[in-house]
Formats: sequence, C-alpha cells, structure tokens
Amino acid sequence: MNETLQILKTRRSCRKYLPEQIREDELDKILEAGIWAPTGMGMQSPRIIVIQDKETIAKLRKMNADIMGTDSDPFYGAPTVLVVLADKSRPTYREDGALVMGNLMNAAHAVGVSSCWIHRAKEEFESEKGKELLKKWGITGDYAGIGHCILGYAAEGGEAKAKPRKENYIVRV
Repeated sequence: MNETLQILKTRRSCRKYLPEQIREDELDKILEAGIWAPTGMGMQSPRIIVIQDKETIAKLRKMNADIMGTDSDPFYGAPTVLVVLADKSRPTYREDGALVMGNLMNAAHAVGVSSCWIHRAKEEFESEKGKELLKKWGITGDYAGIGHCILGYAAEGGEAKAKPRKENYIVRV
C-alpha cells in the first residue's frame, strides 16, 4: 500500500505520554507539514504556536481543565503542545485550522511521534487569560483557537486502537 495511505490509516490518538521531549528534527518536519496544509484561496490564515516549556504548558493545562470542569491533565503529560490559531477575518478560518491540525498529526505519525487533538482552544483564547497570552506571544489581530496538537512519545497503552469503519460511511450517488 502507498506509504501515505498507510500513515493515514494507522495514525491513532495518544492519551498517555513519556516525559521525554521530542527531537528538534522531528518537530521541524511536523511543523513543515503544518504550514503546507491547504487553506482557502491560499491565504494561510492559521498560526502555529510551539510550546515546550513546562510553565506555559501548565498554565494552558489549567485553563483547559477549568473549561472542562476537571482537575485532570487534558494534555495527558505530552511534553510539546502546538496551539493552532486562525485569523477570523478569513471565511474559511475554521477549515484552514482543521487542515493544519490534520497535517500536524499525520506528519507526527510519519516521523514516529504520537499526537492527539485537544479541544477547548477556542474558549481558552476568548478568555482574558488567553488574550493576555496572545499579547505576550506577539499575536495581534482577531485569532480564534482551533485546537491543541499535543506531541510526544507514547507510553505503554497510550495509543488508542482503531475502531472498525461503519458500513454506511460512503454513499455513492
């Protein structure tokens, strides 16, 4: 089978990570795939924020958990968090950001890094704390949080098993 199709079929979400940081060359390849995602009219509305320092991850973890109403770790111990934002002035900003997220996760799998899409970035960056972080990071404009792509090496039992595909997934007309 074509290697790309095999990557797409075998990537799974990971919800348990080793504390070891991913290698810089792996991160660079993952980010490169993200910036080559298709966007509406090629306008490239998304931005990718790379977070690897424990203090910032802890701050985002708390914000995310508070939105979810829990005190558990919504990032499952992943040592790298990529925040995907998209410029709301583009009519396709949600789709653009989602395509970036997909490219990031598939590229991560291709280079041997586990990943998971974590939601609630929208709510995080609509909050005052979130807006303060954007300002601190030099992000100006009207950006929406699309998602967090958490990255790391899977701990034992961390990656989900594939579910069978439903029978009526495809309808040919």
